[in-house]
Amino acid sequence: MSTSVLAPTKRPKIKTALPGPKGKEIVEADAKFVNPSYPRPSFKLVAERGSGVWVEDVDGNIFLDCNAGVAVCSTGHCHPEVVKAIQQQAEQLIHMCGTDYYYRHMPQLAEKLDALVPVKSPTRTHFANSGTEAVETALKLAMYATGREKFIGFFNSFHGRTLGSLSLTSSKAAQRRGFKRQALDVVHVPYPNEFRNPFSAADCGDGGAGQGALNWIEERLFKTTTPPEEVAAIVVEAIQGEGGYVPAPKGFLNGLRRICDEHGILLIVDEVQSGMGRTGKMFACEHYDVQADIVTIAKGIGSGLPIGACVARADVMNWKPGAHASTFGGNPVCIAAALKTIELLEGGLVQNAAEVGAYLKEGLEKLQQKHDSIVDVRGMGMMIGVEFETAELRDRIEVACFERGLIILGAGASTIRWSPPLILTKENADVALEIFDEAIAASV
Repeated sequence: MSTSVLAPTKRPKIKTALPGPKGKEIVEADAKFVNPSYPRPSFKLVAERGSGVWVEDVDGNIFLDCNAGVAVCSTGHCHPEVVKAIQQQAEQLIHMCGTDYYYRHMPQLAEKLDALVPVKSPTRTHFANSGTEAVETALKLAMYATGREKFIGFFNSFHGRTLGSLSLTSSKAAQRRGFKRQALDVVHVPYPNEFRNPFSAADCGDGGAGQGALNWIEERLFKTTTPPEEVAAIVVEAIQGEGGYVPAPKGFLNGLRRICDEHGILLIVDEVQSGMGRTGKMFACEHYDVQADIVTIAKGIGSGLPIGACVARADVMNWKPGAHASTFGGNPVCIAAALKTIELLEGGLVQNAAEVGAYLKEGLEKLQQKHDSIVDVRGMGMMIGVEFETAELRDRIEVACFERGLIILGAGASTIRWSPPLILTKENADVALEIFDEAIAASV
């Protein structure tokens, strides 16, 4: 296979059927040898190389990527400064198991996160390899720190697929089917979706969906099935990811903070998909001026390398040696990528996410005025959800975009998520909007 970089381009270039002949061979081999439980969409992208916002498949087709490997490639594909940081670190030290030995990288990144994460300093950080591992850490830590076993989560949430985090995850039945009872004692509350308010007028009073959710917890759960003194933590996404890119209403996270403070409950905010600049701020809960007790991070922090982090108040993360560890967590190469990623985010990409994200959202709102099939456009920065009338229509549009060279991906019941690399330009956004417009017209 060629290893040359992608040639500069301004538009996608599709020259074969999709997938092409080489792509078909790989898809067939994958079906034979690889785990069949991966939830792949109906379109088949067989990636070979990436550069910036562009991805080339094995047959030479070039796509504009507005998904970024599901919100992971925050600085774009193969950002040259990230690649250089990875190469330099790989030449010096690849692995030494930071849970048994010491090296400078772990405290260096942990100190940086202490300054960035919306958790009251001083903090401590556990390094993991993925989002679900970061969530597992948060759950264990909450039980250890409080001596309690119950958790409150939200319907349509996604926190991972390992057994502990799966107890919280509730975005699709397929994620739970076949695994019997949940591993942890978790009770779920409807998430306060302002567009599809799940609460009655009596629940909401004059405070909207957010107040409805708070009342549900205080007036129903606490008074019936879930005594507050037995709850270790409330676990919430500031913007639901797999649930359909649904932002929390104003006042809701502050209300959760109040409830937690009143009852000695820890507030865990899952920023795995919404963190690291994606919303136009480093973390989504900064839009709400809320501090968590524990924050989970992954996806965009490593620009594509597998790294997760659980950051907690130091007085909470005060467990004893052996309580929790990870052979590969805090890998030096992954941390090198993360430090360079944060440098690039602070150097302008968070601001670009805010500015170009607003431009992209405005363009999508104009398409909503043009196409009756779009029922909602929502989100912050470069975390935007476009909801359609039906899941079937959403899926057709997703495929139609792919056939025209635009990579997007569904979320929730009938939503398309826009999570492009944070280097996206207005010129890129114009091309994406043009293709999206064509795909909608061809799919209705």
